[in-house]
Amino acid sequence: MKAMVYHRYGSPDVLQCEEVEMPSPKESQVLVKVHAAAVNPLDCGLMKGQPYFMRFLFGFPKPKVTRPGRDVAGEVQAVGRGVTHFKPGDEVFGICTAGGWMNKCDGAFAEYACTLETGLAMKPDNVTFGQAASAPIAALTALLGLRDKGQLKPGQKMLINGAAGGVGPLPCRSTKAFGAEVTGVCSTRNMDIVRRTCADLQFFLKSLYWP
Repeated sequence: MKAMVYHRYGSPDVLQCEEVEMPSPKESQVLVKVHAAAVNPLDCGLMKGQPYFMRFLFGFPKPKVTRPGRDVAGEVQAVGRGVTHFKPGDEVFGICTAGGWMNKCDGAFAEYACTLETGLAMKPDNVTFGQAASAPIAALTALLGLRDKGQLKPGQKMLINGAAGGVGPLPCRSTKAFGAEVTGVCSTRNMDIVRRTCADLQFFLKSLYWP
């Protein structure tokens, strides 16, 4: 099968489309036929090896992580013997991971990818594969921050710095579901984006700092 691979740190120019071995799901893994995959800031950081301390974790002087793509959406092709929540034909989305350090995952920028059952969820029927693939890591980050760490409750107020960033728009919307009031911080050039994403958002413009 075809997959995007890189063997040295650098810009997107280091990416190559190569023929690689078809993955096979292990005990608790799911094999997904990839319909859509999203570029996440984590992928960019791993590919560039920045910040530089990451190279001591993910490979020095050359990367151990060679297969980009963490956010994925697609159709289940096969499952490991220990998988209980999915079957072939299911439409799913989630995070490509094999557990532990993320250098062990197959990478979603490929025709097929294996990931842990616990990294996937059923794709809603009213969501496209592209929409589903854009959400997993950013949405999970927002959910953990609001619900688990922040313990957000109805009536509370929240300030979100970077409301137009990769994660920011998601807590802006999620906060409303929690019954809280949100104030978003963004630059003047991103006002339209945030207005489209979070229609009931209040704005504090940092144009003096972010022209």
